[in-house]
Amino acid sequence: MATADDHELAARIAERAGALLLEVRAGAAGSDDRTVGTEGDRRAHELITTALREARPLDALLSEEGVPSGEGAAGGRSGEGGPHGAAGPTRRVWIVDPLDGTREFSEGRADFAVHVALVENGIPTAGAVALPAEHLVLATADPPALPPRRRRRLRLLVSRTRPPVEASAVAGRLDAELFPMGSAGAKAMAVVRGEGDIYIHAGGQYEWDSAAPVAVAVAAGVHATRLDGSVLTYDHPDPWLPDLLICRPELAAEVLVALRHDP
Repeated sequence: MATADDHELAARIAERAGALLLEVRAGAAGSDDRTVGTEGDRRAHELITTALREARPLDALLSEEGVPSGEGAAGGRSGEGGPHGAAGPTRRVWIVDPLDGTREFSEGRADFAVHVALVENGIPTAGAVALPAEHLVLATADPPALPPRRRRRLRLLVSRTRPPVEASAVAGRLDAELFPMGSAGAKAMAVVRGEGDIYIHAGGQYEWDSAAPVAVAVAAGVHATRLDGSVLTYDHPDPWLPDLLICRPELAAEVLVALRHDP
């Protein structure tokens, strides 16, 4: 299992990458959005991967920015697969997204994030999500306490650009309001922080989009599964994940029932 050093390493690296992203954005005033986003992705990727390779040279590594086009997950993996080597009893892989929400970052918005997660034998066991614009890091090193549910209409978090049909159907059944937000990490952490109640994604994501948010959410006592209630697993040859549900634990049963109905 993850050690205390693993938890602290994830938080420390996510915080450093977040600070770097703020520097990149501040120094790129006047540049076009594409240039700002590309530079942020590149520099955060370099910082995170360098730090992990120095601190955990025997662990595997998967980063969004390290996957060459068309090569799938294998192109972004390095290392020997764990302290015992690829054939050892525990496979450890760090799955990271140096800049989750590149569009939001480029547009000067706050809803972007940095994801750093340790996955062992397919399960996220340590992780951190930095919200740089808020100077905040939520991590398994010191899991946040889930605040009481707010007295308001249920808030269902969805993508700004691709809100899934399933989310709209669930919102109608539970009388929830759809709340668009960028970055999977920002949406997941909004649930952890009590700013949202349910996060549904059904259009497909990659492992780096949710590994760290799921690690932090589970550590905080939040429900995190596939939309059918099955366990989320990572470190597959194909890093594509079809769907995701993160919600307050007291709402999980009700949301899963609502999801079983056809949209």
